[in-house]
Amino acid sequence: MSHTSRSQNFLWMSLALLPLIGISFLLAIPPQDYWWVLRVGQDTIQSGAIPTTDLISLSQFGQPIVYQTWLSGVIFYLVYQLGGTTLTFLLRGILIGAAYGIVWGMAREASNARLATVLVITMGLASGNNWAMRSQLFAYPLFALALWSLFKWQNDLTTKTQRREVAKDSSWLGVFAPFVFQQSYLWILPLVALLWANLHGSFILPIILAGIALIFGKGERKPLAITLVIMLLATLVNPRGFGAWRYLVFMLNSPSDQLFAAEWAAPRNQGWQMNIFFAWMILFAPLASLSPRKLSAFEWILFLAFGWLALTGLRYVIWFLFIVAILTSGLLYESLKALTQRLKDAKSQRFFFESLSLRGFAAEKQPKQNFSAINIAFGILMLSASLIFLRGIREKWMGDSIPIYEMSTSPVAATKWLDEHPELEGALFSDYAFGGYFSFNLQSRRPWMDSRFNAFPPEQWTEYAQVSRAENWQAMFDREKINLLALSTASQPKLIQAVENSKAWCERYRDQYAVIFARCNK
Repeated sequence: MSHTSRSQNFLWMSLALLPLIGISFLLAIPPQDYWWVLRVGQDTIQSGAIPTTDLISLSQFGQPIVYQTWLSGVIFYLVYQLGGTTLTFLLRGILIGAAYGIVWGMAREASNARLATVLVITMGLASGNNWAMRSQLFAYPLFALALWSLFKWQNDLTTKTQRREVAKDSSWLGVFAPFVFQQSYLWILPLVALLWANLHGSFILPIILAGIALIFGKGERKPLAITLVIMLLATLVNPRGFGAWRYLVFMLNSPSDQLFAAEWAAPRNQGWQMNIFFAWMILFAPLASLSPRKLSAFEWILFLAFGWLALTGLRYVIWFLFIVAILTSGLLYESLKALTQRLKDAKSQRFFFESLSLRGFAAEKQPKQNFSAINIAFGILMLSASLIFLRGIREKWMGDSIPIYEMSTSPVAATKWLDEHPELEGALFSDYAFGGYFSFNLQSRRPWMDSRFNAFPPEQWTEYAQVSRAENWQAMFDREKINLLALSTASQPKLIQAVENSKAWCERYRDQYAVIFARCNK
């Protein structure tokens, strides 16, 4: 690829990433899977060890717990300490930009810059509901890197003879001869596995990708088999060793997550993002059957395996969209190229061809006039332009119109009020999302439970749901010696009304999002 074509690719990639990074800067921070991770990072740094017992909640305090996301917590905490929410939002933008930039590059290899840009923007908009500030963000560029490495392996055209010739000229290569040329990209996979096993509990995904490639791929299997073994060993390089795999099994079978966490539920065709997801899934098979380009067995298994995963849980949709965007790029490009050729050959339809402007999406060559420096400059300018949406900068021209936090679940003002009234003693019951926010921002009080679904048994979640609906609430508060309530106006209106009607409780604070009650004799 020439320098000029690389500069044009950079320009088109910047155009694709501009809206995605900008959106990542604008999305508010939900409390569920961010603040408790931040707390784990804080406790790890301050104590010099990863917490092994629950230090956050009241009901499970001191009980054994596993934090597989410890490294994410450490990074989040250090970033927050260094630059607050501004640097935290910037970190999310970098992770999103890296992940979708890699996907764009893979789509570009299979098609052209214009088509790759359209597909990545579409895929980014559809998957934006998976961009919450949480440890899974770190896994997105790692997943994209694993895909890139395996597609390089899949499409490696280097022959065994060529590798043997290089090995003869370089005696030091020895057993590493199979990794010469494009096979050298396989070294990325063990690094991905090592990092992922310490960042997020879904570290089995690159193992699955490599396993599918080993069985159904058409690259040389020996180096990939060796790589897969090294990947498995790399996942053991974590503070718990093989315990990481026991945690994975626990998570996949956790009834609390399966029954109560929305992200584990199967996706429904509700909202425009899910409309795109389901439409893409439905239209992919007809596109694959009609396209001149035929998918390999490896690509079909990727589509089917991750498509099935996506249909079983919302948390898996983004992985599927990464894969389907890459596969669609090659299929659609070849289809459009064949269509434009037919339209060119049909003189009577030439006007139709011109009006469709399909040539840009099916073009194989870049425009003849190239301006490398200008392309790079404009690309950098577009990427930099996304910073106008960053926290700390956007307020200068947008004011406070866009909140930093998800306000209905982040009781910012109520937390400050509680912190200023230490005289209100006793056990605290709160909305579970409020508990997630309290875990870092109100460490002087332990909520009865918080947003770590697998930290609490399903029976406790069932009782929490019943109490939030104002069922048997007083008996539960008496049993648990609850003296203080921080309730959500959005998710607990029935409980608020029931407590208001009780003579045993007195309202101490109220705002748009939260109501605080204390026992009247306290």
